[in-house]
Amino acid sequence: MMNSMPVVAGTENVVISAGECSILFAPVLGGKIASLKVDGVELLQAPLAPAVPRTSTMAFDESDASGWDECLPSVAACEVKTNSGTASIPDHGDLWRVPWQVLDSAPGSVLLRGECFSLPLAVERSATLLETESGWRLELDYTVTNTGSNAVPWSWAAHPLFATEEGDQILLPASITTFRVEGSRGNRLGSQGAEVQWPVALLSNGTHGDLSVAAGADSLIGDKLFTGPLAASDNWCTLLRHSVGLRLRVEFDVEATPYLGLWLCYGGWPERPGPTQVCVAMEPSTAPCDSLAVTGPWSRTLAPGESFSWSMQLEIERL
Repeated sequence: MMNSMPVVAGTENVVISAGECSILFAPVLGGKIASLKVDGVELLQAPLAPAVPRTSTMAFDESDASGWDECLPSVAACEVKTNSGTASIPDHGDLWRVPWQVLDSAPGSVLLRGECFSLPLAVERSATLLETESGWRLELDYTVTNTGSNAVPWSWAAHPLFATEEGDQILLPASITTFRVEGSRGNRLGSQGAEVQWPVALLSNGTHGDLSVAAGADSLIGDKLFTGPLAASDNWCTLLRHSVGLRLRVEFDVEATPYLGLWLCYGGWPERPGPTQVCVAMEPSTAPCDSLAVTGPWSRTLAPGESFSWSMQLEIERL
């Protein structure tokens, strides 16, 4: 697998840095955070395939499926009815497929804008990297705006794929004790909608497994889980990268994004021959499910011209 995202002809990547931490953004590839390095060590999932321009209909596993993308207006492919007609939203949404515009950049910050095509939504994301006493802090601020003439539904999930090695650990607030299964390869954790305990879950084969400990690539695990709505103090999720001596802590505003998704993938996806992901994604989300077509108290709409803003942070500290 490749270790870095190449520059696509005719475009320029943007790098922001602070001390020994550097972050590479690829505007042409959906504004992707293509690389996040500390002391030269890559912390994000490496590309599974060469980086090429995306189409409006390709599946996510046809892409490089790496780094950190933004999922809007849905994670799962679906169809939703709006006042303008039925919208067909593709796999992992629109934003990772379209070139983003660089509105502003400086050595430690960058502001990008991307526009959806399945629904009239535009998002601006500012990223600021700061050096702290114990490491670094990446501050991300988002604003989504309805650019159309009718109200539209939307949902968002961060999609940061953090590389892992066997034995790395996920830490959560003590009050989080259960998750709902969105999907699990081979129904390892049960079918969609099943509830599992955290951190030690009963597996479908009758044994127990510690979901908080990363497994090796040969385990073929691929589990997507959700928890929430969360209390104000449950606004974090931490990945201990023992193998590289770093702590990665995602923090988020539970009033704006009250759900947390976890993607635990240790060789279990894509389910075909070739390279697979070995990573954990800690995903603040506006909804407790991947599909915008699944509605509930969490469902959101924006009126014409209306905007909504939220933020999240990534703290990186040495162990």
